[in-house]
Amino acid sequence: MSRLQGKTAVITGGATGIGLAAAQRYVEEGAFVYIFGRRQDTLDAAIDILGGPSKAHAIQGSIANLDDLDHMYAAIKAERGSLDIVFANAGTGSQLNLGEITVEHCDGILDTNIKGTIFTVQKALPLLKSGSSIILTGSSAGTTGSPAFSLYAASKAAVRNLAKTWAEDLKGTGIRVNVLSPGPTATELAKTALGEEGVKAFGAMNPLQRMADPAEIGAVAAFLASSDSSFMTASEVAVDGGLAQI
Repeated sequence: MSRLQGKTAVITGGATGIGLAAAQRYVEEGAFVYIFGRRQDTLDAAIDILGGPSKAHAIQGSIANLDDLDHMYAAIKAERGSLDIVFANAGTGSQLNLGEITVEHCDGILDTNIKGTIFTVQKALPLLKSGSSIILTGSSAGTTGSPAFSLYAASKAAVRNLAKTWAEDLKGTGIRVNVLSPGPTATELAKTALGEEGVKAFGAMNPLQRMADPAEIGAVAAFLASSDSSFMTASEVAVDGGLAQI
């Protein structure tokens, strides 16, 4: 496949899980990919998986740190001149029941999932052009809610609304913005955290009776990045096995 031939993409949270699966698919389809994440050792391992520096570059940083985002986009501008795809995928979540929520819990989730997403996209705008695609990672939790995940669910509902509003803001630019909303996905982190029985339990919650493979989410990220989705903007694509749809 070569739907993304000659394109330049950036993926935040691109060193593991869904982000890495999307990066692999982007590289397979011809894109050069920048992955952005917190841990240098994980980034280095991901670059090896992606095929080395001829296929992808890694930049260390946090989307909650605006200086790190500035550094990333300055490097991309110097090396590539422009961007075609922004996959704002980095996010975080942790459980606290109502009555136990702390200011630190709020700040940690909202700074990353909302503020980080906003500035990941806003700071990319000078590098984007007509035909560029912005993809935001939502979640089935943003539609259904989830016990003890109120801040995470609220942040992902906000991401959905950011895309709808930004589609209006981007009228006339030719830049599209859509949301990719996975359900439970069998990343290495999830499998380690849940264990075999937990993976089965989460899988049983949707009509397809299993968790997603990260590659299945990456395939949809490639679709949204490509001209195959050229008449889509302000859309949310659920890749959740039907979890939030019925």
